Amino acid sequence: MGKSITYAELERLSAAFGAYLQARGLEKGARVALMMPNVLQYPVAMMAVLRAGYTVVNINPLYTPRELEHQLKDSGAQAIVILENFAGTLQAVIARTAVKHVIVASMGDMLGGLKGAIVNLVVRRVKKMVPAWSLPGHVKFNAALKAGAGLAFKPASVSADDIAFLQYTGGTTGVSKGAILLHSNVLANVAQNALWLQDAYAVKPKPAHPNFICALPLYH
Repeated sequence: MGKSITYAELERLSAAFGAYLQARGLEKGARVALMMPNVLQYPVAMMAVLRAGYTVVNINPLYTPRELEHQLKDSGAQAIVILENFAGTLQAVIARTAVKHVIVASMGDMLGGLKGAIVNLVVRRVKKMVPAWSLPGHVKFNAALKAGAGLAFKPASVSADDIAFLQYTGGTTGVSKGAILLHSNVLANVAQNALWLQDAYAVKPKPAHPNFICALPLYH
């Protein structure tokens, strides 16, 4: 989409979104589902969930209603952040789940002003990538950000043994199962990557702004 996000912006936006989630009355450890492809709303929502002390439940946006229903029920997700392109899938199953809070993102949300409006128009009206949907009581992603910006964010106290992610398997040998990833597991992975990248940073001249390619969907 030609849009970047700085660490400062990620800190500010995730704090606002985290404050919005906390204001919903979710208790520490509550499961929050994220059903989005690689869009900038994903890292904002993911960091918000973790910083607020909740558990990220990643969901493949291409799931069928049956697959989505299973994962929402199995995880006990109480909230979901979903791209509007897939809202119809949620509509078909939400009544049979524990989901109480729905935040709906649009493709152009993080692109700003005119560009964001044009992208949303093309996605909805020209390419017709957003099937009709109805989720009473839902809140738009940008509205949640705006509301959260006016609230006090309270960074959660989490331990290494608290659950960070419920990462579901592909379900190729049966129903998908949620693998528990603790905060300690995530920190260990960060440490592994830092060690592996030492050689990259040792080259001369040292790269000022190195770029890394993510070959996988962020929800994977």
